[in-house]
Amino acid sequence: MTGPEFSSVAGYIEYSEEDMRQRAVAFYEDMRRRRSIRQFSDRTIPRDIIEKCIRAAATAPSGANMQPWHFEVVSDRDTKREIRKAAEKEEVDFYRKRAPEKWLNALKPLGTNICKPFLEVAPYLIVIFAERYKRLRDGTIEKHYYVTESVGIATGILIAAIHNAGLVSLTYTPSPMNFLNKILQRPASEKAFLILVVGYPDKNATIPEINKKALKEICGFM
Repeated sequence: MTGPEFSSVAGYIEYSEEDMRQRAVAFYEDMRRRRSIRQFSDRTIPRDIIEKCIRAAATAPSGANMQPWHFEVVSDRDTKREIRKAAEKEEVDFYRKRAPEKWLNALKPLGTNICKPFLEVAPYLIVIFAERYKRLRDGTIEKHYYVTESVGIATGILIAAIHNAGLVSLTYTPSPMNFLNKILQRPASEKAFLILVVGYPDKNATIPEINKKALKEICGFM
């Protein structure tokens, strides 16, 4: 059995402290402009832009380098309509039966409801699946490790890449999401993680007035 192979960190670039500080500030200022959008334009987007954003997401670290993710990009109108229909069916059950009053009260400031037209209007839905295991050609199962953590990191990079490209997005998680496996013909080894709605904002789009927590509320230094 041979040992692992390693190579030098050829891609690392070291910056001066001042350059690091400027880059950190510039990135923060750019990312703080990012907002979740619920009213999308139907303007088309070149596919290669989406592909490059997904390639960026796929650079994410993962447990044992298993890369346990699958990005299913949906632009077909009929498929988007089918996803919307199935999602709104789950939303009816959620809002009217399953959601506790406290949860519904927490959602009120965001203006969410049962209707999800963005699932049809936006040019792209990127359905992110977490691959819990992989069945090899000989029939054996290869277990994946730290799947949720790995897919979460990749999703964060994808959201940043979409924003960096000049587009907007919305993370959408109807519950349950089993219908996505059926509609998109994904295997049982995969579990839907979330739907990332991607496109341009509608010219009349609005966003709720919300604030982010201060650094001292979310971070500690020891």
